[in-house]
Formats: sequence, structure tokens, C-alpha cells
Amino acid sequence: MTTHSENARQWVHIGSAGFALLLRFLTWWQAAALAAVALVFNVLVLPRIGGRRLYRPIDEARGFPLGILVYPFAVLLLILIFPSRLDIVAAAWAILAFGDGVATLVGRRVPTSPLPWNHEKTVGGTVAFVMVGGVAGVALACWTRPAVNPVPPLWFDIAGPIAAAIVAALVETIPVRLDDNVSVPASAALVLWLISLMSPEALAASQSVVLATLPWAIGVNVVVAVLGHRAGTVSLSGTIVGALIGVTIYTGAGRNAWVLLFVTFAVATIASRLGLERKVLLGIAEERSGRRGAGNALANCGVATAAAIAVASTPHPTAALLALAAALVAGGSDTVASEIGKAWGRSTFLITSFRRVKPGTPGAMSLEGTTAGVVAAFGLASLAVALGQVAWGMTAAVVVAATVGGLVESMLGATLEGPGILNNDLLNFINTVVAAAVALVLA
Repeated sequence: MTTHSENARQWVHIGSAGFALLLRFLTWWQAAALAAVALVFNVLVLPRIGGRRLYRPIDEARGFPLGILVYPFAVLLLILIFPSRLDIVAAAWAILAFGDGVATLVGRRVPTSPLPWNHEKTVGGTVAFVMVGGVAGVALACWTRPAVNPVPPLWFDIAGPIAAAIVAALVETIPVRLDDNVSVPASAALVLWLISLMSPEALAASQSVVLATLPWAIGVNVVVAVLGHRAGTVSLSGTIVGALIGVTIYTGAGRNAWVLLFVTFAVATIASRLGLERKVLLGIAEERSGRRGAGNALANCGVATAAAIAVASTPHPTAALLALAAALVAGGSDTVASEIGKAWGRSTFLITSFRRVKPGTPGAMSLEGTTAGVVAAFGLASLAVALGQVAWGMTAAVVVAATVGGLVESMLGATLEGPGILNNDLLNFINTVVAAAVALVLA
């Protein structure tokens, strides 16, 4: 029987990023072909030349090494998604290889405190992820930069990978079983793409408005956050993170965008408390008596926050406002659908099999909840129109986008939440990402 070596696995994980040096000399289709060859190699050849030493016990039990196969597949997807921005591919690849790999090595060898929200991850490993992943991301992005046409600004290939490494390191600490070879490059590439849209001209044009709005944004959100905490609608972490999100949306996208955020939160909070007695009896009431924490805030408002930043920093404010509205509407309508379904749903079923299940089952849907969710989506979308966030002609697009996001969340919840691959916060985040993407496509 082959003895597993985690250290050897991580060094191979890191060393594989050496192939990223070729991105400076290859066309995108040549790079994609090389990644496809690497995938086939890991499937057919690696096990025959001693590669089983890299298999973890769970890989042996499963019959194939999931992470070793996902790694080249993730690189292939990055190349296909960003064929004209191989510097983004190189930076995300470096963060995956060096950041994630070094974090594991440091976490195993250097005794540091575990993280409060995930005792399997350490402070030392996370810090190492950010430092090493950020430096490697900058190095490979700058190395690949001459191959991109037009050549991206130097500030992007320096600031982008650092910001991406920070976000990816935090995503890597989320206590779920989703493979890091998926979550790390996906989050890093998303951050790099958003930063690539920014322009100094847009930032300069919005600077005076942002600075003038900032004092009002801070004052309003501090008051609302404190009142919300005293009313028991948010936890302490939710108060802090929610206030930061509110300030960002208020300053980036304006007062009316913040009003949409506030109403969406209010609707979700009210829905969580409807039929509470039945939910408690069934054991499916929201944790912490429905109080929202930092994870809830980031999951439901993270996309809207990024969109608000894009409003003030990119040449695409109209599209960013549409994405912001779709994300908020999706988060609010999904909560309404879920809570109404728990409170008054008569027949709950899984969308994947249409099998009847108990209320509160991951991915479960009901006619009552789904109807309430669509009604809430229409109401919130109409509010977004009235507030001038989206054009009237986009009302249906926002409703459809929110509905599609909710359906995708239900399908993933029915298949991936039970095994612990995804949790509720990640599902909510995916819901808002899908909704924003669908709205932009429909526009």
C-alpha cells in the first residue's frame, strides 16, 4: 500500500505553478490545450508513475483524487473565461498554488492559534496564504503582463493580486467541504476581474461625490446598526459588518441604493419572524432567533457591495446598479420564499427529484414559499425602479434573475448542502451572483 505524503502533495501543488511561466509565450488556446493535457495526465499517467503517494486517504476511498483533478480543470476554466487576460489567469493560478499550498505547510508545521470560526485553519496559515499568495500573484501577473494586449496598467498587476489573495485566503477559511481548488481560484479571479474594470478616470469623477456623501453614510449607518442590534435583528458581528456594507453602498451607489438595501433587510427580517412558533416547534427556525450575523450580511450583500464599488470606480455605473438591484432583490426574495415556505408550506419538495420532504430540508421548495418569493421579487424590483436604480423596462429581468438565482440555490442546496460541501451562506452568495449575472445577460 502506498503511503500518503501531504508535504509531497503540497510541494507538487506549488511546483505546478511553474507552468504558468509559459503564459507569457503561449496563445490562450495553446495554454488551454496544455491545461487539458495536464488534466488527462493526472487522470491516466500520474497514478502509474508513483502519483498515488499524493492521494489522501479519502481519495483512496473515493477511487480517484478529486483535488488533483480539479486543479488543472480550474486552470483550464480560468483560461477559457479570460482568454484575453492571461495576467488574471497567472495571478489566480499563483494564489491557488503558492497561497493555498504554503498555508497548508505552515499550518501543519508552525503552531499558531486556530481561527475562531474554523478550528481546522490557523492564524499562521492564513497569514502565510495572504503574504506568499499575494507576492506570487504579483510576480506572475507582472511576468505575464507583456503578453496581454493592450498591456494592463502596472497598478492593476500589483494591487489586484494582493486584494485577490486577501479575499481568497478568507474564502479558504470558510468551514465547508468545497474543494479549495475550486473556491480559491474562483474567488481570486472574481476579485481580479472586478478590479480590472476600474479606471482612474471613473474614480476621479466620483471622488467629490463620495467624499461629500461619506459623513452622511457613516452617520446613518451607525445609527441604524446600533438600533438594529438593540432590537435584536443583528448580532454584534452583523452590526459591524452590516454597517460597513451600508457605508460602502451609500457612498458608492448613493442614498437610493441604500434605501433599497434597508427595505430588503427589513423584508427579510419580518419574513424570518412570521410563523415563528411553528418553525420553533419543527426545529427549523433561524439560528440566533433570526438575528443576522457577519456571514449572513456578506452572503446576501457581498455582490451588492462589490457592485456599489463598481458604480463609483468603473465606466459602467448603469450595469453595476442593475447588478446591485438584482443581487439585493434575489437575497430578499429568497429569504421570503424560504421563511414563508417554512411557516405555511403545505407540501414541500426537492426540485431535483420532486420528492416530498420535511420543511426546512436543504434545497426544499413549496408552492406557497415560491409564490411569496416571486411576489417579493416583483415588489422589490418595482421599488428599485421607483428609486431610479434600474429602468422600468428591466423590472421583469430583475424578477426573472432573482427567480433563477433562487432555483439554482435550491438545486445546489438539495445536492451539496447535506454533505457539507456548501453551507447556507455560500448558497445565498451563489444565489446573488447568479441573479446579478442573469440580469446583466438579459440587459
